[in-house]
Amino acid sequence: MTASETDMQAEDVRALRQSAVPTALAGLVCVAVGAAAAGGKGALGALLALVVVTIFFAISLYVVGRAAKISPQAMMIAALSSYMVKIIALAAILSAFQGTTLFNGQVFGFSAIALVLVWSGTQVRAMVKSKILYVEPRP
Repeated sequence: MTASETDMQAEDVRALRQSAVPTALAGLVCVAVGAAAAGGKGALGALLALVVVTIFFAISLYVVGRAAKISPQAMMIAALSSYMVKIIALAAILSAFQGTTLFNGQVFGFSAIALVLVWSGTQVRAMVKSKILYVEPRP
């Protein structure tokens, strides 16, 4: 493994941590609010939303990070492909649990929206603070 690959892996872990930790904390708040609003089923709905959002975004981060090592074109294809797969998977999950009484669907939905916003916001913040060149300097 080269030094640049090691740096890239460290950067991927740092990016994951910068979003996963605030999302987990927001998830705990969602679980508490869900429990207060709808009892155990509300807490379970919020917890499932946390799991789904975290897994979906972690997969994207991993896939795009791996593709970035190949080329910018591969990175874009990977990002779009993982997005499409996630949308299809989310539709399948929602369809499978459409009439369930196992958890509160409204708490799941609102928690998922809140957690997506937290994850996305922390990703934007991390990109704004990073010093990544967006133009290749001439040698």
